[in-house]
Amino acid sequence: MNKQQLAAKIWESANNLRGKMEAGEYKDYILGFIFYKFLSDKEYKFLIQNGYEQSDIEELREENEEEVDWIKRNIGFFIEPKNLFSNWIEIGNDFSVDNVVTALSAFSRNIYHSHKNVFSDIFKTLEQGISKLGETSVSRTKAIKNLIEIINDVPTSNQRDYDVLGFIYEYLIGQFASSAGKKAGEFYTPHEVSVIMAELVAAHLKDKETINIYDPTSGSGSLLINIGQSVGKHIEDTNKIKYYAQELIESTYNLTRMNLIMRGILPDNIVTRNGDTLEEDWPWFDDNDKVSTYNPLFVDAVVSNPPYSQKWDPANKDIDPRYAEYGLAPKSKADYAFLLHDLYHLKPDGIMTIVLPHGVLFRGGEEGTIRKNLIEKNKIDAIIGLPANIFFGTGIPTIILVLKKHRDNTDVLFVDASKGFKKAGNKNVLQASDIKRIVDAVIQRKKVEKFSHIATLQDIKDNEYNLNIPRYVESNEEAEKWDIYATMYGGIPKNELEDYKDIWEAFPRLYDELFDEINRDYVKLKSGNTSSLLKSNDDIINFKGEYESAFRNFDSYLYNQLIENVAEVKLANKEEILTMDIFSRLNSIKLIDRYDAFQILNDSWKDISGDIEILQKESFDSVRIVDPNMITKKVNGKDTIVQDGWLGRIIPFDLVQSTILKAKEVQMSNLVNRLSEVQESLDEIISTLSEAEGEFDVLNDSNDKFVLKDVNSELSEFYKDIETSELITMREYLVLLDSKGSKKEKIEFVSNHPEVNWSAIPINGSGTYNKKDVMKYVSSIQKSYKFQEGSFASKLSSVVMLLEEEKDLKKEIKENKAELHELTKITIENLSDEQANELLKLKWIDPLTRSIRKLPDILIKEIAKKVLLLQQKYDKTFIEVSDEIENSTKKLGNLLDELTGSEFDMKGIRRFKKLLIGDKYDK
Repeated sequence: MNKQQLAAKIWESANNLRGKMEAGEYKDYILGFIFYKFLSDKEYKFLIQNGYEQSDIEELREENEEEVDWIKRNIGFFIEPKNLFSNWIEIGNDFSVDNVVTALSAFSRNIYHSHKNVFSDIFKTLEQGISKLGETSVSRTKAIKNLIEIINDVPTSNQRDYDVLGFIYEYLIGQFASSAGKKAGEFYTPHEVSVIMAELVAAHLKDKETINIYDPTSGSGSLLINIGQSVGKHIEDTNKIKYYAQELIESTYNLTRMNLIMRGILPDNIVTRNGDTLEEDWPWFDDNDKVSTYNPLFVDAVVSNPPYSQKWDPANKDIDPRYAEYGLAPKSKADYAFLLHDLYHLKPDGIMTIVLPHGVLFRGGEEGTIRKNLIEKNKIDAIIGLPANIFFGTGIPTIILVLKKHRDNTDVLFVDASKGFKKAGNKNVLQASDIKRIVDAVIQRKKVEKFSHIATLQDIKDNEYNLNIPRYVESNEEAEKWDIYATMYGGIPKNELEDYKDIWEAFPRLYDELFDEINRDYVKLKSGNTSSLLKSNDDIINFKGEYESAFRNFDSYLYNQLIENVAEVKLANKEEILTMDIFSRLNSIKLIDRYDAFQILNDSWKDISGDIEILQKESFDSVRIVDPNMITKKVNGKDTIVQDGWLGRIIPFDLVQSTILKAKEVQMSNLVNRLSEVQESLDEIISTLSEAEGEFDVLNDSNDKFVLKDVNSELSEFYKDIETSELITMREYLVLLDSKGSKKEKIEFVSNHPEVNWSAIPINGSGTYNKKDVMKYVSSIQKSYKFQEGSFASKLSSVVMLLEEEKDLKKEIKENKAELHELTKITIENLSDEQANELLKLKWIDPLTRSIRKLPDILIKEIAKKVLLLQQKYDKTFIEVSDEIENSTKKLGNLLDELTGSEFDMKGIRRFKKLLIGDKYDK
């Protein structure tokens, strides 16, 4: 399975084990154990690579000081082989919680001195929390054993696994954040926000050879990691990126270190600190030698998502170099304290991005002073307004502020991205297209109507240094307009059609083909069939032709980029290359939103990139691998993982069945379709039954299925009443058989009754017929008997035949399904390279190109919808509505006149009529 599927599986299994424990707390256990597995596998691999045999490894002991010191010097730590994660798995039922306690304690004393900052106390949270995994040693052992069995599936053994490991770790952190509510804000910045910040920083730093990045409120470390990944697209050697992180909460600080280490980042490139960022600034020093090791930290980029509007202590900080130039944030809100801290630590050519609440843009007092100083000193580069409810732990709308130490320009870019999102449960989520739209606008400093605006310094001064986004970007939807004349008399106002001027400019002849003029200011649709008019319009036909031409060779381009050179595909920047190709094809195409096309690519890319990772990691032969399909089923009342058939590691079974095994798949489909028809016929017969006449007695308790036993019992009563010469004769013969008649009597009976088709019954050696065979023949006559059309007996007769066919079909489908499944497995395992490439094309490229090519049709449907909605808006005039109301009122008045009742009833009716229509129709 690919990394997305594996991550989802691990989360589901781990979450099922969590029970009532809070997600924010449980994360420390599962993430801690994953990290321990990572370190165990790293040590084991190191030993194997350096010539150790398995027996050598097993003999290693902590007491072997020289050997252990050599290991620690090379990898930074030592884990005794009996304490390796793999050994916990191997010892099976002998495993206990004591194994973990002993191992974690031993790890703490076996860290190499140069790696103390990286590894010291990194398992402290896990150690302290083990007692919460159960009330007894037995229950804790069971909980941990279940957990490590799940974690054992996480790949951690080599460099190429780091991306999968990192993805799974990030996925689990995100899932725990989703479940942790308010506490999630302590350790998690939503991935989409991280990506925006990372892409902006990467674009600024792309030409640098070495890069230092810093997060002063690092949480899980995700922001730093995302920036490292984005910068890594532009830098040859990612080991030239150095990561600095500071975090106040100890358990979260440990999470930062684990996350960074597991990404394969060199320990020398990880510098972390557990402390209060505002109280303990980072001129870095060694606690044992503060004077000579003093080293003020200045970096290329700072990113942060600090706690919002947190209280802090500004006392005695007016001379602090971080704040001296700009002012002190109020003690009730530390937002600007964090911002100025970040800004201070930038190199002159550095960039910073910080997430803050909207209030920092317009609040007055000390914050207003700081904001004015930042603007006057030309530090603010861009302001991005994000949607509300995208962060875990708070629903307030937030912003990303982009600042630079040195800027050549003095304007500020404002982006209102608050409306670009999709709903995902109770959260708002930025899609990949929303993220790219934001990033492109900022990097290219684009002015986009209702989305982004570039404000001059004078504009900002005119607004008294208020940076509230709505002052600069008008993004609110206009209130719906209602034309008084059109409301009264009908027609479509021309001034409302002007709102769609981009459509009329793109298709100049379309306006005249759609509308007829009523007068100088109003038009009407020429035809109610707007879709037909659009399809036949020459401008639209030409537009679709141009679009098709732009993407004519797109599938062959993708085949070359992804399949012909799959082993050389660089996943870090391949999506960006494909995006640029799509955008270049759309350059001359009007009205199509390039970001819609990008979203289609990104949706496909998740699966494509996952497959390519497997192909590159395991070789192209992985297209021919099938894996057991493991599912969870109840066995003896317990959830048990069992195999249910097979799955293609890369190639889906259904794709093979719909192509290479098409004939077999059609055969199966025909059987399934026939089964559906049989079941529909049975349902139809049920709908004709009469409960009052007792016909429901042949149904189950829910009255939605026939019970075959009851149907046969009821039908047998009808069979008794069938009187045909052949059946009468057969009943007489059965009596003869029961009376033990002689052979001669039986033969004479047969010869005397030619009305019976005796040849249809198997004859025995004596020239007579067995009772069993005779009864079988009688049954066949009864079943073939035609009861009166529409009678209950006729229906039951049909039901029996349908139920028998249903049974046979189900059996045949089951057999064919098993046969097709096995044949598919064999087919995948024996694919030729040509077949495999064609299947990859069908899986990756064809769905993508189909979706891209549908965009013009989607656009045309949207145009038709807009026109029809505008037409329907004024379709019924106020005069027509008024006339309808008057006619309905008059009819109701006449109906009231026909009512009769007591004296008081009539008095009430007269009063109601007067209220309804006054004296206009009074008699």
